[in-house]
Amino acid sequence: MKKLLFIFLLITQVFFAQSGFETGNSLYQKGKYEQAVTAYESVLATKQQSSELYFNLGNCYFKLNKVAPAIYNYQKALVLNPEDSEIKNNLKFAQKLTIDEVKEVPKVGFSKWIHDLTSTFHYNTWAWISVLFSTLFLLFFLGYYFSQTTLYKRIFFFGMFGLLFLLLISISAAFTEKNDFNNERPAVIFAEIALVKSEPQTASSTVSTLHEGTTAYVLESVDNWKKIQLLDGTQGWIAKNAIKEVK
Repeated sequence: MKKLLFIFLLITQVFFAQSGFETGNSLYQKGKYEQAVTAYESVLATKQQSSELYFNLGNCYFKLNKVAPAIYNYQKALVLNPEDSEIKNNLKFAQKLTIDEVKEVPKVGFSKWIHDLTSTFHYNTWAWISVLFSTLFLLFFLGYYFSQTTLYKRIFFFGMFGLLFLLLISISAAFTEKNDFNNERPAVIFAEIALVKSEPQTASSTVSTLHEGTTAYVLESVDNWKKIQLLDGTQGWIAKNAIKEVK
């Protein structure tokens, strides 16, 4: 009986979520962005989420000129669908509305080469690439094992080593990207003006002043403070209620 009740509640929840999503889409098309936001938020209240939902919600906030919520929801959408070019483009447009111009410190040397390589694909894509190389390695092994001629055996033998090398690279890239994804704590400044302090206390000196919509990365939390790092490497402490983490 409890199982049937659970299934009924789950089906009902999904139905209302889908209904709220469609209602939000209809309101958005009519230009009723505030009402659309309410409809989309009602879906999130049921613990249902998707990249499309966050993307549409971000579009609503963008139309309402609410920079921080727009950027926040676009980034939430990217977490669920990191390869979507439309989400990336809309996020860039929203970020152009921010006041703070924080330039990322470019990586140099070997670390830059590694980062450029691993960031080429999402970790899920790297995982599928590893599966492909594993399959090819198995096929080359079978080709080597059953080949009757020396030439083919040599081709399959050296091919196996080449594929093994590519397999190790793809596996390493997948683990590196997955580790970076798990450790990164992106966040968006929601306060109109937020002071970044040198220590987690109000009386400490101000490192910098940030404004609504700026993206930062949370390093740690202490009481009502969060230590953040900007793309340019600047670090400091910001009030917990002035920032909202994406993940």
